[in-house]
Amino acid sequence: MDDCIFCKIAAGEIPATVVYEDDAAIAFDDLNPQAPVHTLVIPKAHHAHIVDGVPAETLAAMVHAIQEVARIKGLDEGFRVIANTGEAAGQTVHHFHMHVLGGKPLGENLV
Repeated sequence: MDDCIFCKIAAGEIPATVVYEDDAAIAFDDLNPQAPVHTLVIPKAHHAHIVDGVPAETLAAMVHAIQEVARIKGLDEGFRVIANTGEAAGQTVHHFHMHVLGGKPLGENLV
């Protein structure tokens, strides 16, 4: 999509702090982190949300990217993965993405 900020990040048109990248997915740090580690994982192909016909291969690539983010960021103690779907769920960028949150115990104001 021409006006999608995440498509532009995936294409390298907008800079981001990239944590991991492969042919199908890219992971980058959130500009407004809600935890000590807050990294977004997106498919390079545009899909509005998780139930927008995302191919199984793309979902598998995203899971692999999440594993790499956890390894790179040292989230050995655990982490949370969230995918908001639709505005009512808090999705503000309508390009499927997953939040990887970690770096402190869940009960300590981790969103």
